[in-house]
Amino acid sequence: MTFAGHESTAMLLGVFHVSILHNIVHLLFGIVGFALARSAGGARAFLVGGGVIYLVLWIYGLVIDMDSVANFVPLNTADNWLHFFLGIGMIALGVLLWRSGSSVRAGSRSGRAHGGQHGA
Repeated sequence: MTFAGHESTAMLLGVFHVSILHNIVHLLFGIVGFALARSAGGARAFLVGGGVIYLVLWIYGLVIDMDSVANFVPLNTADNWLHFFLGIGMIALGVLLWRSGSSVRAGSRSGRAHGGQHGA
């Protein structure tokens, strides 16, 4: 396994190209995810922001030449499709959580508007 570059012959599950840099990027992504998961807003921001990053990586993987120095992560076709589905899935979950969080907050506000206590 090389540190970076398309020359890496290491494969994860025989499908995804990997390198030391690629592994470091995913570890950092996970650390940021754990840190932001401490709050609902942070988790939603991680899902939407991370999804956007994955979609940018998907586009990057589509436009670069896989055998060029621009493929420094390295990426292959399987990586590109994984990034696409992760990006779409993360953004969808983030939006769903945003909407469900809004309805929960709206419900709690309406309870306070009516006195917040039953039978009072």
